[in-house]
Amino acid sequence: MKRPTTNWDQYYRAQMRDPGLRRLVDDELKALRVGAQLARLRQRRRLSQTSLAARAGMSAPNVSRIESSPGQNLTLGTLVRLAHAMNCEPHITFKPRRKVAAPKR
Repeated sequence: MKRPTTNWDQYYRAQMRDPGLRRLVDDELKALRVGAQLARLRQRRRLSQTSLAARAGMSAPNVSRIESSPGQNLTLGTLVRLAHAMNCEPHITFKPRRKVAAPKR
């Protein structure tokens, strides 16, 4: 059963027609995925943020910040340090960008 369309749904769809805003939202979602991946890997390794921080030579609040909002000044070097602290190698892939549809007139 499909839920009724709300004013918020209509507003969101209208905002996502703006290519600049859409790009910002997509970039933020990508950044959050990195943090979520780090948190899942840390948990699978049965590490606390404090123990991961000690292994990576950084503070526990920094690990927490990276997991919750990684887009803020997260460098490749930091990702490598965290991956190595969890006995992993980082893997980076490049995918073609989706074309953003032009707004309908």
